[in-house]
Amino acid sequence: MNKIVHVPLAERAYDVHVAPGLLAQSGALIAPLLNRPTVAVITDETVGALHLESLRDGLAKSGISMTSLAVPSGEATKSWSQLQHVTEWLLEAKVERGDVVIALGGGVIGDLVGFAAAILRRGVRFVQIPTSLLAQVDSSVGGKTGINSPKGKNLIGAFHQPGLVLADTDVLATLEPRDFLAGYGEVVKYGLLGDAAFFDWLEGNAPRMAAGDMAARIHGVARSVQMKADIVARDETEQGERALLNLGHTFCHALEAATGYCDRLLHGEGVAIGCALAFELSARLGLCSQETPSRLRAHLRDMNMKVDLSDIAGELPDADGLFALMAQDKKAQKGQLHFILARDIGEAFITSDVPQDAVLAVLKDALDNR
Repeated sequence: MNKIVHVPLAERAYDVHVAPGLLAQSGALIAPLLNRPTVAVITDETVGALHLESLRDGLAKSGISMTSLAVPSGEATKSWSQLQHVTEWLLEAKVERGDVVIALGGGVIGDLVGFAAAILRRGVRFVQIPTSLLAQVDSSVGGKTGINSPKGKNLIGAFHQPGLVLADTDVLATLEPRDFLAGYGEVVKYGLLGDAAFFDWLEGNAPRMAAGDMAARIHGVARSVQMKADIVARDETEQGERALLNLGHTFCHALEAATGYCDRLLHGEGVAIGCALAFELSARLGLCSQETPSRLRAHLRDMNMKVDLSDIAGELPDADGLFALMAQDKKAQKGQLHFILARDIGEAFITSDVPQDAVLAVLKDALDNR
């Protein structure tokens, strides 16, 4: 059941393993990358309690010792203070340029540790062991690393590719249902942006993924990773096509900023709502039929996911306030926002030709329906 997706980036190429039991096999898989039999592992307190000893045992089978640091859980950890904490700890651990740092956790840990690895000694190698569905299908692959600023999400960072990604599908069983479904927001994005057949498969099989069916989980993760790897190989540093992977994210990042990057709205939940808004905007601009966003919303509802702004608890800014937050998006160029819109499911495209009035109208209507 082991699937391997290769990310072909010349001298920065690497493999993504998708299978159950990878923590137990971690030593054998990581050993070829090591100059000496020791690694530094950074995780968060929640993941560490669940999986750190399993990783230690898997590494020990190949004679690899590890030292570890657990940082607080949550999006607030993607901060300057925690970046300093992690990098100073790595220096105290005497991590050398030829060593390997392991990020064990979800997207927050992968982004934070990857950025620390990118800047430590001007770049050390790192391995991603993603433990959330969102991290397995998206953030662990492609080399985007970084932290948040009060002015916006992921505004400080670097491209730094991992040397290996181990997506152990067994660990998904330890996720709370809400966290699994938040990760599913990134899975469904791949069908929406470029693979209508995958979206069709998800409509029939995603409930089995959520219920724990291992074969469905492996296929869903591996297909998502393959789509991302294909795009990253063609546009590693997001000069063009890679921006398609941001479907839903321009809306999402504004909503995350508006909710203070807290558990009122998880990232994957924001992606799902953002995709629904992007398809609604596409329909209003006459790019796709009104049935298309309705089909997407119906599927997300079937999966018991957040779909609309009314699903976000608490107060939100008005339409102008949300648009101002969207304008902070790091993908803006020459002060102009770029949107990922769609002509149909599986037919997304990048454009900056979007009237501000149309965006404000979609936001206002969504807020009025709260």
